[in-house]
Amino acid sequence: MPAKPSMRAVVLERFGSPLALGELPVPVAGPGEVLVRVEASGVNPLDTKIRAGKAAHARSRLPAVLGLDLAGVVESVGPEVTGFAPGDEVLGLTGGVGGLQGSLAQYAAVDARLLARKPAALSMREAAALPLVFVTAWEGLVDRAGVREGHTVLVHGGAGGIGHVAVQLARARGARVFATGAPHSLGTIAELGATPIDRTTTPVEDYVAEHTGGEGFDIVYDTVGGETLDASFAAARTWTGHVVSALGWGTHSLAPLSFRGATYSGVFTLLPLLTGRGREHHGEILREAAALADAGSLRPRVDPRRFTLATAAEAHAAVEQGSAAGRIVVDVTG
Repeated sequence: MPAKPSMRAVVLERFGSPLALGELPVPVAGPGEVLVRVEASGVNPLDTKIRAGKAAHARSRLPAVLGLDLAGVVESVGPEVTGFAPGDEVLGLTGGVGGLQGSLAQYAAVDARLLARKPAALSMREAAALPLVFVTAWEGLVDRAGVREGHTVLVHGGAGGIGHVAVQLARARGARVFATGAPHSLGTIAELGATPIDRTTTPVEDYVAEHTGGEGFDIVYDTVGGETLDASFAAARTWTGHVVSALGWGTHSLAPLSFRGATYSGVFTLLPLLTGRGREHHGEILREAAALADAGSLRPRVDPRRFTLATAAEAHAAVEQGSAAGRIVVDVTG
């Protein structure tokens, strides 16, 4: 019997242990699945937390191949797949949690519902930087808050992974956008088309007064959590304001929000991966991302440093250090 074909993959054997480069069998696309030859893998802060054993909500099972985001080329399609064919360039938020193989491997068999065709305007590296952050931004701004033309939107952490995409998405939908950040990030925020606010020197009541006449913002998107979520409650518009958080954990007083009659929503982007429900919508969202990118309204910032499967641990370290000039991406092929 011929040996099964193998692939290189980065494997986590134990939480807190180093990532190890090894060989695994190439997966086979089952019903409803697509086998993707992975070209690039986006690295997210969540990946580093999973590796450290600090992300119980990701429900990871060991040994695991990490990597939430991928961009690549369809190698083959399984039964019941009609929307993709070999040779299609695709992107998706497809695994790395809940026992699903991640993208730090040369091949991945993924649920076709989670994929969209890669926008022609983006490179593979740029495409791999997009899925998690764009889906998270869309679920907050569009699905929860209904962002539209005329809205004033405040994005906390406007130069960060989710934040810089949320700024572009809100602007593409006609909103007037403001974003907080540290002093070194204010230039980036301005380049993205938002009004920058120095979070280190400007109290919430001051920027609410300056930019909204004291009324508050229609939508506040918190991508930072902790005290920033508390500040978000104080920045929402009375009666109609809506606060969304991608990091709404811990204990918070809702009094400032309640006294305004405003509302709150949480975003937990991993649910379709963990439960199998709602995966079609992830694919729909990524098709929206592709359309925006091809229209020139969306481009992720990618750190220029190059990493490979052999140096994936260095990529994780770059994310943990927090000094990246954009999203960190691992080049899987080549």
